[in-house]
Amino acid sequence: MTNVESRIASAPASQTLSRGIRILEVLADAREPLSIDDVATRLEVHRSVAYRLLRTLEDHGLITRDTAGRVQLGARLAALAAGVAHDLQAEALPELTTVANELGMTCFLTVLDHDECVTLASIEPRHAVASVAHRPGTRHPVTRGAPGKAILSLLPHASWPGDVPTTLTEQVTDAAARGWFESHDEVIPTLRAVAVPLVVRGRGPAAIAVVYLASSHEPAEIAARLALSAAAIRDALGG
Repeated sequence: MTNVESRIASAPASQTLSRGIRILEVLADAREPLSIDDVATRLEVHRSVAYRLLRTLEDHGLITRDTAGRVQLGARLAALAAGVAHDLQAEALPELTTVANELGMTCFLTVLDHDECVTLASIEPRHAVASVAHRPGTRHPVTRGAPGKAILSLLPHASWPGDVPTTLTEQVTDAAARGWFESHDEVIPTLRAVAVPLVVRGRGPAAIAVVYLASSHEPAEIAARLALSAAAIRDALGG
């Protein structure tokens, strides 16, 4: 590490930047527009502080305000998100779309971010009577849910989060032997998920998965279809 890198690493974090990022996370989790007072309360800051932060984010197109003055995420965020692992998203989206429409389930791509499983892209089925909304940016602990377990199976055990129960280790080991993972009620009550690992050269651990309430398709059948898409994505990106 150079002297410059050492100074950067030891420099204190920016509280203002941290609060701005936290606002984006709060708005993403809310799933509906929030008032300035709502944002201030959730950040535990004075209304004037929240207002200044929101004005800056608005100037950059990261949030918008409706006619009532409530704020929500702006379209500029979608453009920024599209640049994250652009080639991976580009190759995955057609496969996610095909699987979603074939199985009538929401299909999504997840990647590892520290100790969390983060949805990078998601497609809902076009003609399903009912489907599960699963937005890009959704995150949960990597120790929960089918895609999280699929990602864990790609990591050396020393890289797993601390205090992982023995039962989870056994579940991941057993499921890895068959090549696919499933979960029920682990992330959102009543929802089921099936996932397969996605290994792409030069990239971190990932998984493709579906989430659904009920289906006539057996989990093993779903997993086999996901495995075909994972192979197609991997081949398109050069293994």
